[in-house]
Amino acid sequence: MPRSTFVYVSYIRTTPEKLWAALTDVAFIEQYWFGVQSESEWTAGSPWRNVSPKGQVLDTGEIVEAVPPRRLVIRWQNEFRPELKAEGDSLCTMEIEPSGTAVKLTITHSIERDASKFIEAVSGGWPKVISNLKSLLETGSAALKNPYPN
Repeated sequence: MPRSTFVYVSYIRTTPEKLWAALTDVAFIEQYWFGVQSESEWTAGSPWRNVSPKGQVLDTGEIVEAVPPRRLVIRWQNEFRPELKAEGDSLCTMEIEPSGTAVKLTITHSIERDASKFIEAVSGGWPKVISNLKSLLETGSAALKNPYPN
């Protein structure tokens, strides 16, 4: 089956341990993911979900693999846009590698279908989320306050 994939790489001045914590701590995630709460036990087999600041469930899934502080894999299902939900589950892999004085974060988000609208949507979202994560870890504040500024 054809596969749609989005890959995003960022180098962040931090440690693998601090980056892992930033990717798995609900309170920290809210600061860079525009108020979204990403809830899970962060262990293989545990449920996972993203909830908007207004309490709407945005995404659900399951932690497929968790190897702190190196690799996190999430089976991911969009829940709030019917046309995206209809595409089924995607897989989001986050890989953390030391790189000199920084850490390389590689996010690979894929789905087993050609020309995925879901992958098109996340390809616009991940750069904003990860830019905020990078800014927050390096400077103490997020770069963007609104994901869709006027």
